[in-house]
Amino acid sequence: MIHETAVVDEGASIGKGTKVWHFSHLMPRCVLGENCNIGQNVFIANDVKLGNNVKVQNNVSIYTGVICEDDVFLGPSMVFTNVMNPRSAVNRKSEYRTTHVGKGATIGANATIVCGNNIGEYAFIGAGAVVTKEVPAYALLVGNPAHQIGWMSAHGSRLHFDENNEAICEESGARYELRDAGYGLRVVRVAG
Repeated sequence: MIHETAVVDEGASIGKGTKVWHFSHLMPRCVLGENCNIGQNVFIANDVKLGNNVKVQNNVSIYTGVICEDDVFLGPSMVFTNVMNPRSAVNRKSEYRTTHVGKGATIGANATIVCGNNIGEYAFIGAGAVVTKEVPAYALLVGNPAHQIGWMSAHGSRLHFDENNEAICEESGARYELRDAGYGLRVVRVAG
């Protein structure tokens, strides 16, 4: 379903079951998976790749260099950048940086993701956060600059680890462990 006010340039690839709503613009070389929902007033640039079941809320611009895996949620008016030091008078198209958003990640309303900082799978970026560094899988980040305040389950519930570094998702019952990966703590889903 493509709304009559949307502009989809020839060469854009749109998967089965994907919906594109009012006043959105998809550039020629973007690739959208199946069953995505593209909200109102969304811009998707050339070479952007969205996996299956990606939800893009209203007023989001997704610039060249962004890759989102399956089941990603992009909140209203969140922002991706793609150049570190933009200037109107300097062409920096050869300097676009890639930002990879892992499976199941959520980026809240009005958050900003500075380019080149990857978001791990099932990470949760709170509304208004400004991400300036890599985000581990399952991490919960808030603030400006964004800082980690905890961990989230794949189901979207806050994880509370016990003295054995184990947690159970209150909604799904899935079990998680907090492990030292040699470069910092990481969450691993071990059952459920």
